[in-house]
Amino acid sequence: MTIIAYQLYCSRNFPPVEDTLSMLAQAGYKAVEGYGGLYGDLDGLKAGLDKNGLTMPSGHFGLDMVEGDPSRTLEVARTLGVQKVIVPWVAPELRGTDLESWRAFAQRLASALKPIRDAGHAVGWHNHDWDFADLGGTTPMDLIVEAGLNLELDLGWVKRAGLDPVDTLRRFKGKVVAVHVKDIAPQGQNAQEDGWADVGTGIQDWAAIKKELDAQGIDHFVIEHDNPSDHARFARRSLEAVQAW
Repeated sequence: MTIIAYQLYCSRNFPPVEDTLSMLAQAGYKAVEGYGGLYGDLDGLKAGLDKNGLTMPSGHFGLDMVEGDPSRTLEVARTLGVQKVIVPWVAPELRGTDLESWRAFAQRLASALKPIRDAGHAVGWHNHDWDFADLGGTTPMDLIVEAGLNLELDLGWVKRAGLDPVDTLRRFKGKVVAVHVKDIAPQGQNAQEDGWADVGTGIQDWAAIKKELDAQGIDHFVIEHDNPSDHARFARRSLEAVQAW
């Protein structure tokens, strides 16, 4: 069954989360993706999801939480029904700088996520553009996959990295457990939104991307915009675009 979710991080500048969940339900969403800043009030978040008929099949969890407190990570995942635990980002000082340091980071990431995987959850990494850096024939993304992890492939950041989303999906075939559906505005447009766009209004070739997603059986789509000026507009238009696929 296809999952079309909304990454709640898109609405971080439009509190409170209770209003966001209501807005999303009214727009027609059935699923969302969480992020670390929301997990402090676990009972409140769960109540809000239930009240609005929303599920949370995946969630973003910081490496500090996964590595430092795996029991809390599992508590959050179990309470909210999160099946896929994704580490989305690390601060620059924690990233690798060359082949060996990135390989060490990939192993650290895999070790941190092992207790979560052993507990029955799918685990993986969510990319930006800097993790496609050329390390001399390989990239941090390749090393993370070699360490045994799956990917939540952010197709917007793939494009921002100068890569083709379809080619990148093929490159990591069998390792992608979900995708972030994110569009990029034409050159010079949407500067107030950091150059991102509502899904279907930008430059991404969604017909070609969807064909490859179907070919690989990838059916978990997370709609995202890093800085929408109107999150309700973005949520509504983007869902309509993805549903039209």
